[in-house]
Amino acid sequence: MPTPMAFLNGNYLPLEDAKIPINTHAFMYGTAVFEGVRGNWNADQGQLYLFRLADHMRRLRQNAKILRIGISYTDEQLAEIVSNLVHRADFREDVYIRPIAYKSDTVIGPRVHNVADDVLFFAIPLGNYLDSEAGITCCVSSWRRVDDNMIPARAKVNGLYVNNSLAKTEAQLNGFDEAILLNQDGHVSEGSGENIVIIRNGKLITPPPADNVLEGITMETVFAVARDLGYEVEARSVDRTELYIADEIFMTGTAAHVTPVLSVDRVPVAEGKPGPISTLLQRTYFDAITGRNPRYMQWLTPVYTPSAVPPSTPLATR
Repeated sequence: MPTPMAFLNGNYLPLEDAKIPINTHAFMYGTAVFEGVRGNWNADQGQLYLFRLADHMRRLRQNAKILRIGISYTDEQLAEIVSNLVHRADFREDVYIRPIAYKSDTVIGPRVHNVADDVLFFAIPLGNYLDSEAGITCCVSSWRRVDDNMIPARAKVNGLYVNNSLAKTEAQLNGFDEAILLNQDGHVSEGSGENIVIIRNGKLITPPPADNVLEGITMETVFAVARDLGYEVEARSVDRTELYIADEIFMTGTAAHVTPVLSVDRVPVAEGKPGPISTLLQRTYFDAITGRNPRYMQWLTPVYTPSAVPPSTPLATR
């Protein structure tokens, strides 16, 4: 029976036994950064593949630097902890791993200097975060995305996610699946936990990091796949009204994978169903992250001893 596991204070233990003091600095002030890592189960191969593990560990360290959080482990050691954690849990299903670099002191006062640091990890089973197959409905939130000189939007800062949470709740209480936040200039930024991509005339367009966008690993992956399939990719500011006239829209993220958007503010996108380019990218992406396309195996870290050679699957074409 799989057991959700954690890594805390240098030890592996069941998640239910992983505790921190209630006056931990990160809990009181949100002084932490986190990552989300997906493990994708391939039942045919009996293998669980961790997706772009090294890139997530690299981004964790980069974001920790912004909050002056020191990490005593190397990136390779961090990746090894994640692999060991999932292996010890003995998962045979899709999982989600949350690495956190945090201010671990029990001191009073909102600051990020002269406060002790540490890391912790936990791993849990997680299926679909959004209905990626059917698609989702979105609304433009009344909450604006935080600006880089408020809380660094390019980093996954724990405290920043109050902003995302307010937007998500507003959307769902108003009958939508997900929110789209605008930045302080009124340009499209991102969803509550996803990057956003619009498609116009066959070109994939996404807001640039300067519009207070997280530099998404999943989005970067999808763009690499899109280029392999012959599509053009562009990063530029996107106006709200472009959401209404886009040929297709989809969202990307570690939890969300590739999820088509069916409507924005009740304006249908692609006739209210997943569009052909989004569908192709989604299918190719899922083949990549589950080890069904050997072209992208460099992105995957297998957790268990390989029992079979991955089947040869040709790259999907238009």
